[in-house]
Amino acid sequence: MHKISEQLKLTRIVPVVAIHDSAHAKPLAQALYHGGLPCAEITFRTDAAVDSIRIMSKEFPDMLIGAGTVLTPEQADQAIKAGASFIVSPGLNPTVVKHCVKKKYPIIPGINNPTGIEIALTFGLTLLKFFPAEASGGLEMIKALSAPYPQIRYMPTGGINLQNLHTYLANDRIVACGGTWMVKEDLIDSGNFVEIQRLTEEAVRTVRA
Repeated sequence: MHKISEQLKLTRIVPVVAIHDSAHAKPLAQALYHGGLPCAEITFRTDAAVDSIRIMSKEFPDMLIGAGTVLTPEQADQAIKAGASFIVSPGLNPTVVKHCVKKKYPIIPGINNPTGIEIALTFGLTLLKFFPAEASGGLEMIKALSAPYPQIRYMPTGGINLQNLHTYLANDRIVACGGTWMVKEDLIDSGNFVEIQRLTEEAVRTVRA
């Protein structure tokens, strides 16, 4: 998990992607990679997730490809077998987390309260997804949670955009932010990868600034 955390610190942004057609996987990866963001979280919200992970990890081995919205141990197995480097879940399901820890899959489960953090700590996890970020109190909630849990680092996702990105990333408890604004489903479905690359480049410039 330490290696994944260090890689996320370098990218600072994790595009959260829903791909409906795996034919879009390669050009999407190309747009992100050439846009300066060699990272993506492919969500299991669509049937094309496994094939998309397989294609992206094969065609762009330098990219950090994660699997998101993983809700079952079976999905975790499918994701890792397809080439995913880490697992992300919207909540903390002890069954899924226990399975991943046992198999040594890096996992970032979602939490938004102290109870979730304490359950995560029982599994030895200290990098957590804070979700849904803005709806759960945003940066102020993260600051409040950081007082009793100084060892926890966060990947907030949900309501993150270009306007509030820099505010989140300025906090030293935040490793990276997940977001969809540069990889909106309508852009992917229409094959507008030129616009995706432009939005990616814009996001990268914001991070570097």
